[in-house]
Amino acid sequence: MNPSEQWAWSSVYPAPAKLNLFLHVVGRRADGYHLLQTLFRFVGYGDLLTFAPRDDGVVTLARPLPGVPPESDLTVRAARLLQAETGCRRGVEISVEKRLPMGGGLGGGSSDAATVLLALNHLWRLGLPRRRLQEIGLALGADVPVFVFGRNAFAEGVGEELLPVDVPPAWYVVLEPPVEVPTVEIFRSPELRRDTPPIEAGVWTPGFGGNDLQAVAIARFPEVARHLQWLSRFAEARMTGSGACVFSAFEREDAARAVLAELPADMRGWVAPGLPEHPLAGLCS
Repeated sequence: MNPSEQWAWSSVYPAPAKLNLFLHVVGRRADGYHLLQTLFRFVGYGDLLTFAPRDDGVVTLARPLPGVPPESDLTVRAARLLQAETGCRRGVEISVEKRLPMGGGLGGGSSDAATVLLALNHLWRLGLPRRRLQEIGLALGADVPVFVFGRNAFAEGVGEELLPVDVPPAWYVVLEPPVEVPTVEIFRSPELRRDTPPIEAGVWTPGFGGNDLQAVAIARFPEVARHLQWLSRFAEARMTGSGACVFSAFEREDAARAVLAELPADMRGWVAPGLPEHPLAGLCS
């Protein structure tokens, strides 16, 4: 079966989390945007989206997120931007089962937006190529393009320059500190290191580097530090994105689940495998 043939209006569309296996700030542009290098890795856990067609051209959310106006929701914005870019007059009702925390560094909102672009490009039969969807996604946020790209990737620039990387199989323990870390605050911090020497993509190996944002986050959010300290008892632990979530990698599922079984009652976490590619990678070319 053609990969695109398995996806229909009745399907549940995954929006997987990402981990930054390393994240370095290598400079800053004149416009204030930071220049990054990172390795994006998709994992087999995330939000779930469903779509219902509408004939009136309206884009609506079945269950708006608390505190987020629908017009500001990335899923709504993605669908409306896709309409505007293509002249599509079809509408849709979007339902999101939100499993990833906001402000967690797992790319939840960006992943949701990318899934909307990929799914509606397919369901509305628009036929846009992947590269065009990546360009549309960049207008929504710097992390959206990699989810549309569909491969684990070495990223540069503000995160939009992508090179596919084959990442070895791994299982991850991911902990969710009960705080929402504002990305803008972390990047504006005067103590953030912005001069880590850049590397060539081929230099990357599992375990390489660190997260330049981590020191800033743990100084401001003690819960991030506490979760890192606990997880580091079992394996090297680091923060993903600008936080708050932290993770460790393990070769075997049973080893990862054994660590999760030790999790204190006041901590939340989960185990997921690393994915070789995005589950919707076959929806466009």
